[in-house]
Amino acid sequence: MSDKTSTLSHADVESAYARWAPIYDLVFTATMKPGRRAGAAAINALAAHREISLLDVGVGTGLELPMFSPHVKITGIDLSEPMLAVARKRVLREGLGNVLDLQAMDAMALTFPDGHFDAVIAPYVLTVVPDAHRTLDEMARVTKQGGEIVLVNHIGAERGLMATLEAWLGQRAAALGWRPEFPWSIVGDWLAQRPDIRLVERRKLAPLDLFTLIRLERL
Repeated sequence: MSDKTSTLSHADVESAYARWAPIYDLVFTATMKPGRRAGAAAINALAAHREISLLDVGVGTGLELPMFSPHVKITGIDLSEPMLAVARKRVLREGLGNVLDLQAMDAMALTFPDGHFDAVIAPYVLTVVPDAHRTLDEMARVTKQGGEIVLVNHIGAERGLMATLEAWLGQRAAALGWRPEFPWSIVGDWLAQRPDIRLVERRKLAPLDLFTLIRLERL
């Protein structure tokens, strides 16, 4: 199974995020904070009574890392070394002792064993990877039975002015480093072929319903 709408390569993503890394926090912190908070809250609820292991896929500059409970033991991965360099500085600056490791890795080919993590979070990742289905498969593979996969992502408009704008921006996906056009059907089609995954929650987030929180349970 593959995500046939892909318009990005690893080279596109690495090149774009090497450019974004120095200014990423300045440009995106405010817009994406509600989604990061919602995702972290979902994970923290799982850690209310016990320690859990978490894989943060596409950790980037680590903007959400301070939002997690100390009971959440975090391993973060990202394709971009310049973004990870910013995240490592954040961990040291803020004394985030629950961040166990940050490493460069392809989200479509995770090197962790099956069922390795209690939970996986992927904030704003599915529009960045070349193949969303392969990425979802890998996240499901490394999640323990009974664990959760928490996604925060933009879901593209189906019609209207926003859909037109996203189509125009989609022609520039390689330069941007993400795909503005990302229909729900990409996730929905994957779910339809994964009886071992259950949709727990799907809800719109601020600002302006631009992003969606998706919670999935690994059965």
